[in-house]
Amino acid sequence: MKKIIILCSFMFVCTFASMAQKFALIDMEYILKNIPAYEMTNEQLSQLSKRWQNEVEAIQQEAQNMYKTLQSDLVFLSAEMKSKREEEIVMKEQEAQELKRKYFGADGELYKKRESLMKPIQDEVYNAVKEISDDKGYQLILDRASAMSVIFASPKIDISNEVLLKLGYSK
Repeated sequence: MKKIIILCSFMFVCTFASMAQKFALIDMEYILKNIPAYEMTNEQLSQLSKRWQNEVEAIQQEAQNMYKTLQSDLVFLSAEMKSKREEEIVMKEQEAQELKRKYFGADGELYKKRESLMKPIQDEVYNAVKEISDDKGYQLILDRASAMSVIFASPKIDISNEVLLKLGYSK
């Protein structure tokens, strides 16, 4: 009877040991900051964003100048001319808003450009993480940078440097 209980206990413990899960953490911000292509892409997007922002601001400034001119000429204008200039100002403001939406909107040019430039880098990181996960048998890998609920994690389970090595960037 004792042998059966000991054998059952041993099998029970072995079952839990085989079900043990391995976890790891990565810090995506750290990884991306150490990839030169990511930094160059960020700089390129920043310059593009500034250029487009300057275009929008130029049109907005033009609308403001038109409004100031209207205010100074108001006493000399007929009602018809006043309404025509007001329409022109409104159209210029709408043009600025439309351009802003085109460049910076939810589905705007900046979003599309960022998606096209960043996706290959993110895919490369994802594939490296997946390969490490497959090689070492991790069931779960969390991103420390985006997981707000991680309060503390042992540095022993952080594999960010392994990911960088897998990508060819030694750290």
